Amino acid sequence: MGNDLVPPSEPLDWSRGAWLHPPVRVEEGPTGELVVEPAADSDFWRRTSYGFVHDNGPALLAPLPVDTAMEVSFRLDFSAQFDQAGAFVRVDERTWTKAGVEISDGEVQLGAVVTREFSDWSVGPVPEWAGREVTVRVSRAGDALTVRARVDDEPWRLVRLVPLDPAADAVAGPFCCAPSRAGLTVVFTGWRQGPADTALHPEV
Repeated sequence: MGNDLVPPSEPLDWSRGAWLHPPVRVEEGPTGELVVEPAADSDFWRRTSYGFVHDNGPALLAPLPVDTAMEVSFRLDFSAQFDQAGAFVRVDERTWTKAGVEISDGEVQLGAVVTREFSDWSVGPVPEWAGREVTVRVSRAGDALTVRARVDDEPWRLVRLVPLDPAADAVAGPFCCAPSRAGLTVVFTGWRQGPADTALHPEV
């Protein structure tokens, strides 16, 4: 679904972003990838069901104006409960979206958390994605953020459609968290920006 809806994007250098909560370790790899180690107990969540507020995950963020999109790619090599990585879109500490892949209850899950004072959460299992390159795309147009994802060069999947005030200043980029352990290492293989998606659905 949706390959014709996604315009080409151009690479962003890692230096274009600013860290929200710097990671324990970050370094560039030999082929330009970014290797990131988040701290133990790092996460983003607000209140719903669990009762706590966590706002301490590392995210490398750059401006996401209306009519633009960002893509974040990473190698899916997770093992512990709630290991996670993907794309993060932030307006402020009470208004944000994170989307990507995480380990939940022993399974590799594709999903998103959308927060407007309270967080919600949706996931679906993608066990066939393990060990492969995942790309998450966030596209901002009008009053909406469209979240898509794919593995390798397979077709894009629609993950979520999120309301986002067109007047809001938003930033976006790669994030990762390790809520249940120390020692997670995430290898980000790409960060790109370009025009927003041309539509939500293909013409039929």
